[in-house]
Amino acid sequence: MAAVLAVPLFGAVSAVAVPAASAQPALSGPATEFTVLAKDVQSIGSAQQAIKAAGGTVLETNAAVGLIRASAPATGFSERVSANRAVFGAAKAQSIGSVPKMGKKAKGDAGVEKEGRGGASSKKADANKAVGMDPLDDQLWGLKSVRSDLSRTKQPGSKQVKVGVIDTGIDGTHPDIAPNFDEADSRNFTRDIPTDVNGAEVDGPCEFRGCVDPANHDDGGHGTHVAGTIAAAANGFGVSGVAPNVTLVNIRAGQDSGYFFLQPTVDAITYAGDAGIDVVNMSFYTDPWLYNCTANPADSPAEQAEQRTIIEATQRALNYAHRKGVTMVVALGNQHTDLGAPQPDTTSPDYPANSTHPRTVDNSTCLNLPVEGNHTIGVSSFGPSQKKADYSNYGLEQISVSAPGGFFRDGFGTPWYRTVENEILSTYPKNVGIAEGNIDADGNITEAGLAAGVKKATAPDGRVGYYQWLQGTSMATPHATGVAALIISQYGKKSHGEFGMDPDKVQRVLEGTAAKIACPVPRTVDYLKEGRDATFTATCEGDPSFNGFYGHGAVDAYAAVTRGSQYLK
Repeated sequence: MAAVLAVPLFGAVSAVAVPAASAQPALSGPATEFTVLAKDVQSIGSAQQAIKAAGGTVLETNAAVGLIRASAPATGFSERVSANRAVFGAAKAQSIGSVPKMGKKAKGDAGVEKEGRGGASSKKADANKAVGMDPLDDQLWGLKSVRSDLSRTKQPGSKQVKVGVIDTGIDGTHPDIAPNFDEADSRNFTRDIPTDVNGAEVDGPCEFRGCVDPANHDDGGHGTHVAGTIAAAANGFGVSGVAPNVTLVNIRAGQDSGYFFLQPTVDAITYAGDAGIDVVNMSFYTDPWLYNCTANPADSPAEQAEQRTIIEATQRALNYAHRKGVTMVVALGNQHTDLGAPQPDTTSPDYPANSTHPRTVDNSTCLNLPVEGNHTIGVSSFGPSQKKADYSNYGLEQISVSAPGGFFRDGFGTPWYRTVENEILSTYPKNVGIAEGNIDADGNITEAGLAAGVKKATAPDGRVGYYQWLQGTSMATPHATGVAALIISQYGKKSHGEFGMDPDKVQRVLEGTAAKIACPVPRTVDYLKEGRDATFTATCEGDPSFNGFYGHGAVDAYAAVTRGSQYLK
């Protein structure tokens, strides 16, 4: 299970080369957490010794990739420990991932426009039993777009297929989530951070004693929305997901505030491999750098070293999970840019506050992570009309498939324009709804909630569930993740006592059965009439079989479970 977490490697330790005391920078400042990456996994023991010799204390070690969390004085430690040949690099522990902040309205918009950024054969037979639709499913245009309404008559998903959601958490008590939620395998790799070292609020006051949220809790709302799209149960209540019978596992790496730190993120990815997770959904992008560059001249030497450490640690984690059989589905991003021709980066580093400086991005040495990492399936977003969503990233370099992600401004010139029904409706934690003012203490939807389209469902036995509309590639990705889970349910096999499927084969079926979509005519699309400026204008390159807007096409659950076998020959 979680054997690699917080388990130092013991054994023979080679001698550690440490600079002479007189050559070492002085240590000063308050105790600060650092992430130290060993040169390789064989060097972990030596790297731990180097941390101690440099004046630090080892707190936690991820032995799968060689990432060590340490405590040391704020100044001087990085230079000391990085000088050791057993160390790849070091950086102060800080945010490396972000999801869209919930409840924010785009500037100038009157509407709500939230953008982001193995079992026995008898068990499989039960899992294949057709299931129906739920009361609110008629509002889920995305569910119909991927043809989940048809696929579930043949393959609604198997309980033995585990889907990990690496996000802000999952509300495991939600009536549409609870039937498929695996609390035993769920993990929270974060702890709440009320304020930063400067006293600025990060997560706010801790909701639970010890400042660690339970593994069935979500204070951000983003992860629960993602989970509902993947696998809300078809239980005659509320909404259902693309794969309504698979198992959901919360693998939390995101803070309440929506930030992701290096150690929890890497721990979550490697845990997915160790816990036998079949597919993970990663609807986040790495911060504080929109692009992590190996040696950007606009960055200081320390910033360059930090980004190299982030790249190496993330790639090691992705490689590890892939070797363990994890299919990794990742949001392409919401910066409305061609990832093969990135524009200047004017937002990094976005943490801590007031540290941003402009940078020219070199595509060959800068990576948008995790989508530009190894073994990932990148997903772009389209709206109800199948037009590329204005915010969605695109480009031939990183895209794999496309999926419904919502497009608030879709349908210009029609009554649908700028309506929440153009977005994606999914599960919403009650606690988040109360915090955002959309639900009152008695459980009633407020005027603000009604304006935002928040919905409430009440079952005959008194259970209550809430639902909200969101848009983003974060919403497109779980549609693709759900289809991947159905593919594994349909074609997976038992090997060495474990049920699963080679991630590369899953990707072949997902891409091969996607519905082909040609580039628009003309190929260059602007969103000026929708109220966007010229930076949103995008040009589609490629042909119907593969292009920069839709990749190999729109994910198709029914085609995947009925025609996917031809891509496994």
